[in-house]
Amino acid sequence: MLKGSDLLVAALENEGIDQIFGIPGEENLDVVESIRKSSIKLVITRHEQAAAFMAATYGRLTGKPGVCIATLGPGALNFSTGAAYALLGAMPMILITGQKGILSSRQAQFQVIDVVASMKPLTKLSRQIVSPAMIPTLVRDAFRVAQEERPGPVHLELPEDIAAATCEPVPMIPPHPVDLPIASADALDRAAEMILQAKRPLLMLGAAASRPRSTSDLAQFVLRTRIPYFTTQMGKGTVPGGTELYMGTAALSERDYVHEAIERADLIITIGHDTVEKPPFIMGRNGPNVIHVGYQPAHVEQVYFPQFEIVGDLGPSLRLLADRIEGRLPHAQALLPLRDGILSRIADRATEDRLTPQRLVHDVRVVMPPDGILALDNGMYKIWFARNYRTSVANTLLLDNALATMGAGLPSAMMAALLYPQRRVMAVCGDGGFMMNSQELETAVRLQLNLVVLIIEDHAFGMIRWKQAVDKFADFGMTFGNPDFVRYAEAYGARATRVSTASELAPALETAFAGGGVHLVIVPIDYSENTRVLVDELAQRLPVAKEA
Repeated sequence: MLKGSDLLVAALENEGIDQIFGIPGEENLDVVESIRKSSIKLVITRHEQAAAFMAATYGRLTGKPGVCIATLGPGALNFSTGAAYALLGAMPMILITGQKGILSSRQAQFQVIDVVASMKPLTKLSRQIVSPAMIPTLVRDAFRVAQEERPGPVHLELPEDIAAATCEPVPMIPPHPVDLPIASADALDRAAEMILQAKRPLLMLGAAASRPRSTSDLAQFVLRTRIPYFTTQMGKGTVPGGTELYMGTAALSERDYVHEAIERADLIITIGHDTVEKPPFIMGRNGPNVIHVGYQPAHVEQVYFPQFEIVGDLGPSLRLLADRIEGRLPHAQALLPLRDGILSRIADRATEDRLTPQRLVHDVRVVMPPDGILALDNGMYKIWFARNYRTSVANTLLLDNALATMGAGLPSAMMAALLYPQRRVMAVCGDGGFMMNSQELETAVRLQLNLVVLIIEDHAFGMIRWKQAVDKFADFGMTFGNPDFVRYAEAYGARATRVSTASELAPALETAFAGGGVHLVIVPIDYSENTRVLVDELAQRLPVAKEA
């Protein structure tokens, strides 16, 4: 006879799970015991939200669902932000929560809330397990749903009496590969004809292009067609070769320098664009034709309504499209002459002897190798890293432009460091976002991670304060104090360095990486460039008139 908890853990092992993140509770004790006797490692975090961020990042980086566990009530509710993070960011993950017994109610309604109902709008599927014998089937289905396009979170609730109940052994259901449909020949032919007729084509690479299964075929498509490309924030790094065709990143929705190319294009081919990501404004009354290439049909919005769609598995579909147009595009690089001007203006003042955002991004890029992973929290600096930080490897700049929640940067970097211990990994956090999950420093130290955490200190919620100023509101309600971050890090057993001049930054980061372990580097920031560059300078750039 097997307990329900034994079947759950066996089903997770059957899916290849080797670690689970979270904070168990009284209602999970049978599951904890089953994990103890299994091959799975239980990674205890200091807050359930961080466990969910770690599991979601596992899904983002591997394409396979990460798993996190919490108890009922308050523990389960602390998963909410992480579930939304995975849902909007299309990251496969499995959330497992406990519950009071459903066959009897000795504690009445103590701590009981309807977690299944609360998770339904935040997940692709939310189910309560009511029979031990059904566990292998439900777990297999949960992993299938989490991974199928569009990926996302799935929630399973296991009541304590079902976890403790016994049943006869139940066979596991073996996972099997699922091949996605490829775009139809007719659709590919029509799209090819549109591209062949274009005089100023441009590619836009979006969030779905960063799926681990997509990036190699996407790179080959760019190299074979030689069409210049720009990326959305979450589409960065998807083309490891052909960087001489890179035109920039749409860190702002409009009026930035990369929009010079967007405004001149007569055809934009969007690959993997997901409108959950704050979109660049590419549509307009007199705007270019847009071809949507995606795993799923376009989600039509006021700011996104493509004229044609190619729907299917991105990699094989792009290979077939390239077969139709390779070597037949005399105007493929018509927009490429704009590239040097766009990139040079974005890189302007990057080496000034001030701790400006441009200098910060420049020095971080210097110390990070091409495969180094940078995990951003959310704040004003995210715009600058999206705009200025060049990437040539997919998923080496982990930023969230979907839910865009604060507090995710440190747990995401921890997951990356766990997965890739031989690569340099850095979290970049504002002081506001860092303090939302700073307790996870203890987790990082306990796990003996090699991780550098760059804390950008301005004693304020910098992005909202900037928006407040741009909108002509009074400077109010956005500032706070901070602990002594050096002593704070040391209290957790980490090390820390405070930087006060621009010349100290890169050497401090190099020293932190060389020393190994968890190391905080605290740097003040001169955000005066926000208004000069992102408001005043761009306001002088008028839209470029379209060519006939």
